[in-house]
Amino acid sequence: MAQKEKKAPVKGKDSLSAVEARKFKQNPWIYIGSVFILILVTVTFVGGDLVGGRAAGNSGDLTFGYYDGIPITWLPGNMFAQYRDQAGRYYQSQGADINDFRIYAQTWRIAFEKMVEYTAILQMMKKSHYTVPEKLVDRAVAQRPEFQENGRFSKALYQRMSDSSRLVIWRQTQDKLAEIMFNNDINNILIPSAEPDFIAAMSLVQRRFQMVYFKVDDYPEIEYLSYARENSELFNSIHLSKITISNEREAKKILNSIKDGITTFEDAARAQSQDSYADRGGDMGRRYSIDLNVEIPNPSDREAIFGLRMGELSDVIRSGEEWTFFRVEDELTLADFEDEAVIAKVRSYVRDNERGRMEDWALAQAGEFNIDVENSGLDNAARWRYLSIYSFGPIPINYGGIDLFNTLESNTIADFNSEYLNNLSTNDDFWKTAFSTELNKPSQPFVQGDNVLVFIPVEQIEAEETAVKNIASMYSSYWLSYMTEQSLQPYFMKNGKTVDNFWEIYFRYFMQ
Repeated sequence: MAQKEKKAPVKGKDSLSAVEARKFKQNPWIYIGSVFILILVTVTFVGGDLVGGRAAGNSGDLTFGYYDGIPITWLPGNMFAQYRDQAGRYYQSQGADINDFRIYAQTWRIAFEKMVEYTAILQMMKKSHYTVPEKLVDRAVAQRPEFQENGRFSKALYQRMSDSSRLVIWRQTQDKLAEIMFNNDINNILIPSAEPDFIAAMSLVQRRFQMVYFKVDDYPEIEYLSYARENSELFNSIHLSKITISNEREAKKILNSIKDGITTFEDAARAQSQDSYADRGGDMGRRYSIDLNVEIPNPSDREAIFGLRMGELSDVIRSGEEWTFFRVEDELTLADFEDEAVIAKVRSYVRDNERGRMEDWALAQAGEFNIDVENSGLDNAARWRYLSIYSFGPIPINYGGIDLFNTLESNTIADFNSEYLNNLSTNDDFWKTAFSTELNKPSQPFVQGDNVLVFIPVEQIEAEETAVKNIASMYSSYWLSYMTEQSLQPYFMKNGKTVDNFWEIYFRYFMQ
């Protein structure tokens, strides 16, 4: 670690240090890229909260969270502030209004996540006992624009700055060089010689498909009616009023006062009930029996209340942590399945609570379709049911849509949006079914979202050799390092070492 009283860094006349020379020889393009990154960084190293400066006048600090116990803190001029400025400038370059509260908040969020990544990298370098050589830091500091005069390092400009400011710059530069070293090492991960070819070979076998689908929500009215008749007691209705009290003894006391005529049910509800019906004198309105499971959780209590006559009062019963009693305003009415309102309730209940029944129906339809395909061909089986046939491919097995290969998501399939295809591409059953089914045979039907799908693989081909070689080359030269870089920040945010208090602190500080 550099001491507080540092000598002015001297720009040596020799070429690169031994460490730098070795790295340059190993990978000149990575080295040149690192220097370019460092130059870009140094241009924006100095300065506080330059964009949208709502917090610029605050001399205090803002700690938005922690990484591995280290506070993620905004201070004027620190790396957090610089990341925030960079995010603000980016949005401005895109024509966004930096004063829009959503954009402004996003610049802070981006800076926070970048600062978590930055802190995590420095921690990893520290734990690996790596220290950037002081000469390398001195050389980088000497190249900073604020110390340049006529294209050369100016000792006078350097000494004009206070010792504390120079120390801050030196340490920031040291940390930034450590981060660059980390990224260089990540980008230079050694890849086993056979790995690119192995990965590329995964794209070799590809298939084209035709497909039909059955909508689960096409469940017919006759099936809804069949369910309703099998479970008619669920759709009986009753008109009740209720009073809710937190104490059993008090609830019984109020019930007795109503029975004795000391007070009316409505007055007691308005004055003492502790539920959302109090202002209505306890009136719950007419309710279906299936909707009373929360208010009357015990089946025997429900049966007793459903058997009461109009105007009769129930006993006090327990409902969760509360105590309630009911008055019947209109007796239990048996379900009338010729009433559209009742049928609408049946539809709603089945869709929300008996989805498996609907899926079973759609799977059965698809199964009958497959029999007709075997006997009469795809076109006839689809035409008889007014089904559209969709085509896509060729695609290899590509779980999750890895962009090295052709992806399912890159196909345009009418009626299916990109989100649906993304979900389908992460469905194990889809890939197993699609590539295990015999050519020109219908697959076993399976459920994906609101549909039951049937695939017919119509062609299997091998990718061209040049395409496979291109994938291997891309994997080793670009893709692996890029994906590693893109995965770092999400990993650090979710690896259990990050305490994320960002939005709590942000709203407390900025939105009051």
